[in-house]
Amino acid sequence: MKRIVITLLLGSLASWALAQNTQTAAQAAAAALAAADDAPEKVEKPTYWTHTAIMNLNFGQTYLSQWVAGGYNNVSLAGNVDVTASYGKNKLKGTNRAQLDYGFLYSADKPIVQKNKDRIYLESIWSYDSFVKNLAYSASFDFKTQFHNNYAYGTPATQKDADGNVMEPSVKDWLDARTLKSGFFAPAYLNVGIGAKWTPAPWLTLNVAPLSGGGVFVTIPQLRKTYGMDLKDGSTTDYNSFRAEFGAQIKLDMSWLINDVFSFATQATMFYNYLTPKVEPRFTWDNKIVWKIAKYFALNLTTNLIYDPRVMVRDKDKDGTLDAKGVQFREHFEFGFTYTIIRKH
Repeated sequence: MKRIVITLLLGSLASWALAQNTQTAAQAAAAALAAADDAPEKVEKPTYWTHTAIMNLNFGQTYLSQWVAGGYNNVSLAGNVDVTASYGKNKLKGTNRAQLDYGFLYSADKPIVQKNKDRIYLESIWSYDSFVKNLAYSASFDFKTQFHNNYAYGTPATQKDADGNVMEPSVKDWLDARTLKSGFFAPAYLNVGIGAKWTPAPWLTLNVAPLSGGGVFVTIPQLRKTYGMDLKDGSTTDYNSFRAEFGAQIKLDMSWLINDVFSFATQATMFYNYLTPKVEPRFTWDNKIVWKIAKYFALNLTTNLIYDPRVMVRDKDKDGTLDAKGVQFREHFEFGFTYTIIRKH
């Protein structure tokens, strides 16, 4: 009997202790839940800036051995950097972009390295949404030039040795036969405008700036006539290095990301100078097609078209003097390494 009483007493004590522990745990859990409810929710920090950098490095090579149809061994190397910084907060939006291109080639027919790609293009557009859907007030800026001199290579004069044999032209002969075509700030185009931006679709933007001012720079004296600079007052041979412009600019941008591997972008710009109403507008049209073949390799096709009625591009009388306007066109088809960086903050 005594053992039964002791057993029942111990069991009662154990049950009471277990109940106390359970009640304490329940109270602790309830307190933790209450504290969690009172804690502020973690809010994700908004992102206003998006930075994108696309870098390309393209290589080309041709080798011929006893090739009857003719041709020359050559190698080429070209690089491109396209950096964009976009901003968006409430009604204020902005895009800053820099495109840098540079390339050269070496061909067996000339013992010199020739430049075949050179471009600096900076542009910026900021807008503030108006009361009309898809329409915003805008301010724009663009600037275009190149890194350094570019030449056209003529045929060197024939040189003979003491025995009358024709000698191969030297590097100096090729350099003496070249003609300077352009250079850094020769020319350079600067434009700042105020107007309106229409964005009817994410892939389409039309910016109209009826108040645009800027100018054209040609710092190399011998190129000023070719690029349509005005004569200095009282001179028949000395041209100004700067020409002021004030007019209207229209810029159309379209960009399609068709799928994960294929994209297309185009930009057309027209500028009409109020100061020279009888002169035709200046027009440029740039296109870029990218076909991504592998993670870091792609085919790139770019074209650039320019029509500037003040720039002489053709030799009308075939006497070596550029004295006629025309359309300038350039095309590059390249394969190489490509790398993209995207960062938001």
